[in-house]
Amino acid sequence: MAHPKRKISRTRRDKRRTHYKASVPTISTCPTTGEAHLYHRAHWHEGKLYYRGQVLIDNSEKEENLA
Repeated sequence: MAHPKRKISRTRRDKRRTHYKASVPTISTCPTTGEAHLYHRAHWHEGKLYYRGQVLIDNSEKEENLA
């Protein structure tokens, strides 16, 4: 099993790890509903699935028919 010949200092170790950081997710606002959501993701609002301001799936009609 390999062992390091010298101890790596905290400074050198931390320099290597500077690029490992969490990024803030980019949030967009839907022009139709005003709902906040992640970019390039569909989102549900009041029983409808929206993507780029357009309705993809409408589950509210199914719920009304069942009642």
